Parts: sequence; C-alpha cells; structure tokens
Amino acid sequence: MSLIVSCSPKKDGGKTAINPEEYTSPNPEGMKTVQGFLSATQVYFLATADGDQPRVRPFGTAEIIEGKLYIQTGHVKDVAKQIAANPKVAICAYDGKQWLRVTATLVEDHRVQIKKAMLDANPELRSMYNENDGNTAVYFLTDAKATINSFTSDPVKIDF
Repeated sequence: MSLIVSCSPKKDGGKTAINPEEYTSPNPEGMKTVQGFLSATQVYFLATADGDQPRVRPFGTAEIIEGKLYIQTGHVKDVAKQIAANPKVAICAYDGKQWLRVTATLVEDHRVQIKKAMLDANPELRSMYNENDGNTAVYFLTDAKATINSFTSDPVKIDF
C-alpha cells in the first residue's frame, strides 16, 4: 500500500498560459519534500524529448521561490530548446537508499527577480549566468507527480 499526498491544479488542456505571478503549488508540503530530496542529492537527472529521442543530463538547481519549485539552465543549451519544443520532462534522483522520480510540465518564468533569486541561491552559477544576460532560463514545475521509492518501504506518491 502506498501513501498518496495529492492536490492537482485545474487542467484546461494546456490552452491557457500559466501566469507565474499567480501560480503557486497546490501542495506546498509535498513540493518541499521533493525539493529537499533533490537538494540533498545535489545532482539529479532531467530527461527531455528531442524529437523521438530522449535526452538526459545532470542538473543541480532546485529552489522554491514564490511558492513554486524552480530549476535553471541557459537558453543557449540544447535542453532549453528541447523544453521550448516540449515542456514535459522527467526527473530522477537517488540518495543511496531511495530514488525519486518526477514527471512535470515546465513553465518558463521570464521575470528578472526570479532569475536573481535563483542565482543568489546558487552563487556558484554566477560565473556563468547573470539575471540580465538574456541567457539565464528559469522554469517552474506544474502538474508534477513524484514518487519516492525504495526496496524496503512502500512508495510515497506526491502530486504538486
């Protein structure tokens, strides 16, 4: 038997853009659990689609800002182009005992203050990115479904 922590935003078939200033996670505690897991592992893997080919690469940023879980990359990278073409992604992380799997849709937030907050929380990125450089891309997760698994416990499901 698995524990389910659930609260999903209303879905409109993807026809209406999400306003980053108005959106907050429908399950803040679940989102904090996922962010904590990602931060503890320090490196997680993000999968995107590149046409009919999956692409996976390591990521390290996962910050809660204004009630949303954000990740960051650069517009010049292939991953940003793949997200623009298909914002549905998967994330996987392993802490040595448990693994986390997340599926979500990413929404880019173009606000400079959010880019600044992300870079301030990850100062090691400042040598490569600046909130005003036109390259920094920040995305928050929507329609996120996460599962924490292990070989010794029931899965924990978290929708946020």
